Amino acid sequence: MTATSDIDLSQIPFWALPQAERMDAFRQLRGLERPVFVRENHVPFIGGGPGYYALVRHADVTEASRNAAVFSSEPCSNSIPDMPRWLAVYFGSMINMDDPKHARLRRIVSRAFTPRILSKMEEDLARAAAEIVDDAIARGPGDFVEQIAARLPVRVICDMMGIPAKFHDMVLRRTNIILGNTDAEYTGIEPDFKRVNVARGLGKLLHAGYSLNRLAARLGDQRRKHPTGDLVSLLVNGEERLTSQELGSFFILLVVAGSETTRNAIAYGLKLFTDHPDQREHLMADFDGRIAKACDEIVRYSTPVIQFRRTLTRDIEMNGMRYNQGDKVLLFYNSANRDESVFTDPDTFDITRDPNPHVGFGGPGPHYCLGAHLAKREMTVMFRELLTRLPAIKSQGEPDFLLSNFINGIKHLTYTTH
Repeated sequence: MTATSDIDLSQIPFWALPQAERMDAFRQLRGLERPVFVRENHVPFIGGGPGYYALVRHADVTEASRNAAVFSSEPCSNSIPDMPRWLAVYFGSMINMDDPKHARLRRIVSRAFTPRILSKMEEDLARAAAEIVDDAIARGPGDFVEQIAARLPVRVICDMMGIPAKFHDMVLRRTNIILGNTDAEYTGIEPDFKRVNVARGLGKLLHAGYSLNRLAARLGDQRRKHPTGDLVSLLVNGEERLTSQELGSFFILLVVAGSETTRNAIAYGLKLFTDHPDQREHLMADFDGRIAKACDEIVRYSTPVIQFRRTLTRDIEMNGMRYNQGDKVLLFYNSANRDESVFTDPDTFDITRDPNPHVGFGGPGPHYCLGAHLAKREMTVMFRELLTRLPAIKSQGEPDFLLSNFINGIKHLTYTTH
């Protein structure tokens, strides 16, 4: 057990600890009288501030999420230090905005997630999942993330945007770099943040952002001249439309956010059903009737997005704690999803859990994930394919986890089908 005084959420080595140790550390933090203040790392070429308050209780995370006027997403929600302009141009998207700018962009891009659009995608989702499993069967067992979990969300999002199939592998590689920006496997950045490693890693990150931004922007230019009825055509035409820069940033947000939640939930799902065969048996006894709750429990238990940042626009007291204008807070969704005051036996994986007010898709409020329903549909079609066509599929050994304080990711997971 890690002593409370030794818990430093800013240090990358903390995030290399076994997950059980990390969750125990958050349990201890939830037991404190008030949120702890954590000093920031100063990252070469980016900088950093004095630090942030770690909001680890469900009540704090949900209240801050609802009060977006005070707990602001500006200037930055997806980075602890303020993001310099040369990064924000690619990764600044609407998750780093407040209303009215956020409301305008969300109103435009919500066209991608209307019931009509999602219902039209049902056959495409089922076909994509079936083809991915067909290919996995032909290739034989290997890396579950590479062969199965990572492929569906990237394909779905690229198909939504009208990105040609020849670019799908490139999109996946660039997405891995963006998601794994603190993992040496993808960027070469080591936990000690030496300048030479950080410079090399930031170069890879910039190139990934530029490549995806330009891919979407070029497609937007084409659709303005020759609309085809696909999502990009909807986003760049009409009375309210995205600029080329906004479209590029939205595509990066969509492919990154859409990939990380779904791919990791699918990978964690296989691991959880392997470790808890009783839960798998219960699911398969009534798949259609139980898969919705199962998806929510997988997302709660795994919490693919660990945290987002908010910045205080004014002084406020919340749950007995005083915060000042300019303070930073991190909303730790992973900890909120294990809060003993909200979830009975929170460390137990239980697909019958009801109610399940998890914050795995973000807390309530204007920044709740637009694609939550799509993510659960992707999980549903993939688990239906896997568990019916490969009834003996299971993971082998322990996952190779992403080294990150932002994404609770699985990089590699070996599986077998017998």
